[in-house]
Amino acid sequence: MRLTDIDISYDFRVDSNGRDPDSASPMLKVYHQALWSKPLPDGQTMCLSSEDCSYLRWGDMYFGSDSITTSFRYGRNKELLDQVAKRVPSFSQYTDDYLHKAYTIGGEIIFPKHSGSINQSRGCNRKICDRWDLSLECIRRYFAGESSPLSDALQRDKEFFDLFVDFKGYVDFFLLQDCVDEDYNVKLWLDTPLFEHDPMPRNVDEYLQWIDAQLEFVRSRGLRIAEYGKVMNNFNQIIEIGI
Repeated sequence: MRLTDIDISYDFRVDSNGRDPDSASPMLKVYHQALWSKPLPDGQTMCLSSEDCSYLRWGDMYFGSDSITTSFRYGRNKELLDQVAKRVPSFSQYTDDYLHKAYTIGGEIIFPKHSGSINQSRGCNRKICDRWDLSLECIRRYFAGESSPLSDALQRDKEFFDLFVDFKGYVDFFLLQDCVDEDYNVKLWLDTPLFEHDPMPRNVDEYLQWIDAQLEFVRSRGLRIAEYGKVMNNFNQIIEIGI
C-alpha cells in the first residue's frame, strides 16, 4: 500500500471482531508494515514481513503491536473511575470516544515480541504501570547508559535498540517527536515523581489530564504520520520519474 492510503482516523477495533486490536486487526498490521519498512539509523533497511510468523518479522526479529495509550480502566481503579463518571456527562460515551481515538495509528507502535519483552514489562512493572511517557524515559536512559525500572527488559532487546544508534534515532524513526522537547527530553504527561511506586492518576483532575495528554499526542502523531506519508509519496514519485 502507499503511505498516503493510511487513514489516521481509522479505529482498529472495527476489524478486530471484539478482540485486542494489537493482535487481531489486519489493518493495523498492514499500517505497521508500511510505516516501519524503511532505512534505519544504523544504515540497514528494515523490511517487515508477515510471512512465517504470528505478526511481523524482519530477519530473526519478531515484532508485535503495542498500544501507546492506557486509560487505567482495570478493577483496582474502580473508586477513581466512579468519581470520574460523576464528573463527565456520560462516562460510557467518554470512554468510547477515548477508545475510538486511542486505537488509531497515532497511538500504536511495534516492539520485539518474546517473553519478557518491553511491551510486557512496562505493563507489569509497578513503577511504570504501562505509562508511555515513563516507558520512553526508560528508553532515553537506556541510550544514555543510565539505569531505569526497565533496564533488564531493554537490555534483552539490545540488538533491536542498537538499530537506532541513539535516542534521537529511535524517536525520529517511529515519529515520536511529539513526546519530546527540542532537546529530546521526554515530556511527562502526568507530573508525578519519576519511578515511584504506582505512578497512576491520584484524583479526577489528574485522570482527566492524563487522558487529554494522551489523546493530544495521538492526534499530533497522527498528523505527523500523514505528513510523513505525503513526503515519502512525493519522494517515491521523484525516484520513479528519475528511473
